[in-house]
Amino acid sequence: MGKGLIFLLMLLTLPLADVYGATRDPTTYFFDQTLGNFQEELQLARDEGKVGVLIMFEMDECPFCHRMKTRVLNQPEVQDYFKQHFQIYAVDIEGDVEITDFKGEAMKEKDFAFKEHKVRATPVFGFFDLEGKMVTRFTGATNDAQEFLWLGEFVVDQHYKTTNFTRYKRQKKQDQK
Repeated sequence: MGKGLIFLLMLLTLPLADVYGATRDPTTYFFDQTLGNFQEELQLARDEGKVGVLIMFEMDECPFCHRMKTRVLNQPEVQDYFKQHFQIYAVDIEGDVEITDFKGEAMKEKDFAFKEHKVRATPVFGFFDLEGKMVTRFTGATNDAQEFLWLGEFVVDQHYKTTNFTRYKRQKKQDQK
């Protein structure tokens, strides 16, 4: 096989690398860095024209959290969409790190998760509006990246005001047929 043919085959398969397996680390490309002051993070979201704040409540040994990070949150399309619309943070539901909630009150991560938001299972994705009010809550792992993107659209386009996510998702599946 000549060098020209090999080069041509390489060029033709490059787009496949983008479709099959091109992922990015969610710690770097999905989550934003925080000093734990969610009141300030909320202001940052306002300043940057975002829809709100997304918090992933998680814990270290959670297999569903791991699944989300390795199958969904590492997808460039997911990362780009959510970064465009939200400030995104992770909160350890067992964490003793002190944070400041949306009202300016200091507390441990675990108290913010359990006492303020009744998070017991993980992951929980809490979508907060620009006033710090949780407008949508999704518990568990989504089936795939598409379903998580629909969840983002559900919040961004404010469908939560007129329907629930299950109905919205059902309609999106119908629209694909």
